[in-house]
Amino acid sequence: VWGPGAGDFDLARLRMVARLVDAPPLTPAMMEFLTRMGEYTLTPLPLMLRMATRAPDLDQPPSARRIIHRAGDPPARMTDARAAVLRVIDDHGGAGFAPGELAQMAGVSAGVVQGLVKAGTLAETLAPRDAPYPRLDPDLPGKPLAPDQAAAADSLRAAMRGAGYGTTLLRGVTGSGKTEVYLEAVAECLRQGRQALVLLPEIALSAEFLQRVEARFGARPGEWHSGITRTERRRLWTMAAQNHVGMIVGARSALFLPFADLGLIVVDEEHDSSYKQEDGVYYNARDMAVLRASIGGAQVVLASATPSVESWVNAATGKYRRLDLRARYGSAELPEMATIDLRQQEMEKGRWISPRLAAEIEARRARGEQSLLFLNRRGYAPVTTCRACGQQIGCDHCDARMVEHRFQNRLVCHQCGETKPIPETCPGCGTEGKMTPVGPGVERLAEEVAARFPDARASVLSSDLFHSARALKEAIAEIGAGETDIIIGTQLVAKGHNFPRLTLVGVIDADLGLQGADLRAAERSFQLMRQVAGRAGREGGEARGLALLQTYQPDHPVIRAILSGQDEEFWDAEAAGRQAAGMPPFGRLAGIVLSHPDQPVVEDYARALARDTAPLQAIGGELWGPAPAPIARIRARYRVRMLIRAPRQAPVQGAISQWLRGAPKMPTNLRLAVDIDPMSFL
Repeated sequence: VWGPGAGDFDLARLRMVARLVDAPPLTPAMMEFLTRMGEYTLTPLPLMLRMATRAPDLDQPPSARRIIHRAGDPPARMTDARAAVLRVIDDHGGAGFAPGELAQMAGVSAGVVQGLVKAGTLAETLAPRDAPYPRLDPDLPGKPLAPDQAAAADSLRAAMRGAGYGTTLLRGVTGSGKTEVYLEAVAECLRQGRQALVLLPEIALSAEFLQRVEARFGARPGEWHSGITRTERRRLWTMAAQNHVGMIVGARSALFLPFADLGLIVVDEEHDSSYKQEDGVYYNARDMAVLRASIGGAQVVLASATPSVESWVNAATGKYRRLDLRARYGSAELPEMATIDLRQQEMEKGRWISPRLAAEIEARRARGEQSLLFLNRRGYAPVTTCRACGQQIGCDHCDARMVEHRFQNRLVCHQCGETKPIPETCPGCGTEGKMTPVGPGVERLAEEVAARFPDARASVLSSDLFHSARALKEAIAEIGAGETDIIIGTQLVAKGHNFPRLTLVGVIDADLGLQGADLRAAERSFQLMRQVAGRAGREGGEARGLALLQTYQPDHPVIRAILSGQDEEFWDAEAAGRQAAGMPPFGRLAGIVLSHPDQPVVEDYARALARDTAPLQAIGGELWGPAPAPIARIRARYRVRMLIRAPRQAPVQGAISQWLRGAPKMPTNLRLAVDIDPMSFL
């Protein structure tokens, strides 16, 4: 039941009530949030409601169930299978599991779990399906704060004590201690008996973060992401609705949990593109967090060392408050930044680590310190080409080249996931032994590291090399413990990880991402390189961190801005350029993506749709396109894009709805997606 009807229901359609569903009802604020978000994103309400009820068995009555939990010391006879079971429990903070669920997550038989029960290491009890979470104590002493941290924390506490909604941009250089500051806002929220939500851009960040929360509040918060169990998913949903969990840490989907009294939302690394969902319901969790807080009278903290231009402008115009942390915590200094001009380097064929960078790596190894080599390109090589005829191996279902993944011994399409074996002969000309990888990915870089530094311990951090959140967390923990000398990683390494022994960062290709027509290309490149460089020298000590950017364009404005440290000037210049062009946040954009298995069908319909744009013109909008999408075919569907630009205050959603209502009838199997405030234009 959503609300009162219009009184025109046909009573003849009434049916007897089969049973009552004893699930907590959604609050009026939550219902308003789902309604308004649906209106903003042009998403039907049933789809919005589905996003808010993503927990299993909500229609089942609460009951007791058998739960396995830790009870004693490890057994005298420890096997790999037994160790896997204990590792799963420890990784989830000692949470209880159903016996079959625990065995499945550990990849062992049920007999292994029962053996640990008989040994007394685990115990089996009957427990309520939905049990409250341990209380977090906001009055435990926190980590000592530096003066600027203390001032920022006081400001956030004062905002929490005030009445109503507000958003604060917490901008601090990498390593400045933003987390400790916003945890003080969480503490104030808990003192008021309200609930707090912290959104993180990457599941792998949650392990270290949960430890910091436990150290601050004496207990673990709830955790919501794709890696949690079905049992925990239902429990967390129910406890959030009943105000029996004070703090939840989660991915973007945690925004749709039915909090009974949500008082604070923190969006950590608010600039991160992973907060934007680009399938199903298109939305930006950062912006929707602000919407939800404004409806429920909550505070929002947007935390980042490299804020988005949108948040920067909102702070500059007074829509958001802004707090700055300008120095690293303790004795740590910001890393020294320098370029390596590849035009002046004598690079060996098939090598991507310059002599200068190699020498710095050796110096770090001699001192027992770690180095990070960053290349934002997954796999072994981005292109596989035939040296006889020049043909490049493409995906059969997409207009995209397949990427060699040598660790898997496969070619992989990064658009649809299709894989195929690496061919011995060219599929075009049939020549044998001429298929050659072109360009480097992180796997090829790892091969070079193994050849140049044979005694070094190297680890590759790339999302496609880890098939579970647990495996990724274990790899990050090993690096943090100093069990790796050289880290080779994609953008995964830029997302807030803290490696105490890391003092050198080498960006292998700083030019990657600088070019292109994307209006955010410069912003993203700046953010990514600044974040990666910020991994170096975070713990202080005698050695200051060093970040080296290998580039053929040392005079590029983005490279110069990174070296100069004039971040504010960069954001101001980006904002001025957007304003002059009428681009976000000074104008509105909406993307229209059409797709169909038959290319003429989708192209003909797109042209027909574009013929009458009167509703768009009425609000001062203009339609660009239609045109083939940059990736014109994905999963055997041909794609056409259109882009709508309109003034900042224009009612874009209403105009698009009116325009589409008057559109020709859609052909069978044609799909049309509307992306309000698009981040990607592929």
